[in-house]
Amino acid sequence: MYPREELRELARRKAALQQRIAARREQCAAAAICVTRPLVWLDQALEMWRRIPPFARLAALPLGRFLLRSFPRRPDRLRRLLRWGSLLAGVLSGWRRARNHRAT
Repeated sequence: MYPREELRELARRKAALQQRIAARREQCAAAAICVTRPLVWLDQALEMWRRIPPFARLAALPLGRFLLRSFPRRPDRLRRLLRWGSLLAGVLSGWRRARNHRAT
């Protein structure tokens, strides 16, 4: 039906396409690992936060304010993290609970 040359050309193109797909998969996997590293760190931090008893969390708020005052004015990101970290942790845990509830 098809001449042999055309079939060979199609086989070469198919092999080249499969190689490009495999290379692209490896690139995507490497990019996904780079993207998820901060999320893994955040997940570990949230897990550590959950292990702290609720009373100790309440005591952490004044300690956080004290630490904010002891840091110089320059590291604004650290100050913001200390200020908004517990709120962010609460929002993320609520979001997770809602997502898990929706899945069931």
